[in-house]
Amino acid sequence: MRIYSSRYLYFSFLLILAFACGKKEESCELSDDILGQDLTLKIDRLEQDFFSAKSVEEFNYLLEAHPEFAKEYLQMDLYTSQDSLASELLAIHQDSAMQILADSVAGSFPDISDVEHELENAFKAIKYYFPEFQVPKVYTFVSGFNSDLVVTDELIVIGLDYFLPPTHSFQPELPRYMAERYDKPYIVPMIVLAVSARFNETNPADNTLLAEMIYYGKSYHFTKAIMPCTSDQFIIGYTPEAIAESFANEEFIWSHFIENELLYETNPFEIRKYIGEAPFTDAISTKAPGRMGRWLGWNIVDDYQFNQDVPLDVLMAEPDAEKIFRESGYRPRKPNQ
Repeated sequence: MRIYSSRYLYFSFLLILAFACGKKEESCELSDDILGQDLTLKIDRLEQDFFSAKSVEEFNYLLEAHPEFAKEYLQMDLYTSQDSLASELLAIHQDSAMQILADSVAGSFPDISDVEHELENAFKAIKYYFPEFQVPKVYTFVSGFNSDLVVTDELIVIGLDYFLPPTHSFQPELPRYMAERYDKPYIVPMIVLAVSARFNETNPADNTLLAEMIYYGKSYHFTKAIMPCTSDQFIIGYTPEAIAESFANEEFIWSHFIENELLYETNPFEIRKYIGEAPFTDAISTKAPGRMGRWLGWNIVDDYQFNQDVPLDVLMAEPDAEKIFRESGYRPRKPNQ
């Protein structure tokens, strides 16, 4: 069955306004209880220090000053000595192409106080809902397009070269549909989405497509709850037009899953068609954006939380995908709703 027919084009344009900034916009402001917490974030711009270093001794000093960064990001344990890593870093950072890339990053990101502020508020929200959350150290770096984002319990490293403006001559070697998501507004949502994994409980024995859908649905719901004013575009990586058309055709999308008995599919190849990265979900339509199963899972989780009125921490701790689906009362939205 082909979706996105001209019959629904009119609704698509109307729904762009309704859904471009999110599905439910009751209030997008974080509460005073969240924002009033005593939490201050400072992003350390390590690329500036590393590209200023001119000797092995200076690189050794930086490695010793930032042990978590040296161990987790630079993987110092793989080197025979700290000096050997420092020598390699010296050669890399003296490379003319890397110098040009670093200059481009410096020009495009002269100030990241807006990212810092947005991430600080996100950390406050996570801390509010999950008091055990410990704020990691946050660094920026120029990786030479080797690493976009590293998120662990102890540190976060943002490879700013990956997030240069889309019009910049330097771009990561990624498919176009993925490269479009590497832009400044995506940085903090991508971090929050990654952090959600530590709270997202699952049943390891459940290897169905439904379990994958609910896992990603919980991740997106978490990110929206932590960043309620952020457009869905920057959370799931769909354009506003794709979001609108997906809602306009939600009945057709859902019928595809039901008619083909996909929810309890366990074949990894079949699951990947609906969950994995792709320019479109061609099993449904070449006009349907990729990762359609994740998007549908988000809708199911949203309905579960709304209808069952469960707090965010309780939702994330629920490992039973089947329970979430059954108790969600999920029904696809009709185009004129």
